[in-house]
Amino acid sequence: MDSRKKIHRIIIRHTCAFFAIVALVSCTISYKFNGASIDYTKVKTIQISQFPIRSAYVWAPMQAIFNNQLTDIYARQTKLTQVNRNGDLQLSGEITEYSQYNKGISADGYSSQVQLKMTVNVRFVNNSNHDEDFEQRFSATTQYDSSQQLTSVQEELVTQMVKDIVDQIFNATVANW
Repeated sequence: MDSRKKIHRIIIRHTCAFFAIVALVSCTISYKFNGASIDYTKVKTIQISQFPIRSAYVWAPMQAIFNNQLTDIYARQTKLTQVNRNGDLQLSGEITEYSQYNKGISADGYSSQVQLKMTVNVRFVNNSNHDEDFEQRFSATTQYDSSQQLTSVQEELVTQMVKDIVDQIFNATVANW
């Protein structure tokens, strides 16, 4: 009798362990930390047009930096396929402002801080839900010490502003926050 009870207990323990493992494996929770909330059953492609510079003040590399970062964020953080035309989502626009202003004045009356500003006009079309279409301006600013030459800090500052604007565009188009 004792051996039957032992076998019965072993079988019960193994059965319980089996079901516990199955329950743990089948009840996994998946989180996405990229911020995108896209219904991939309806939206599969994105068309991102080149954003030309249309501002009075121009720094030529800014266009390439912006366009590369914009396409990269959608490639890295979504499963959307980038296409040249007829995308389910469509992004177009232009860089409309790149300017600098004196921000702070020192005790001797000269500029101590310079503010750099970049603005991008964006047209977004969602062909699966036109209620989400918009045209909007996105801006970013940064500052640098006037004792520095803009040419020595320009690439770093433009890259920072572009990252900020690209994040704003991404959140406005596919994050739905």
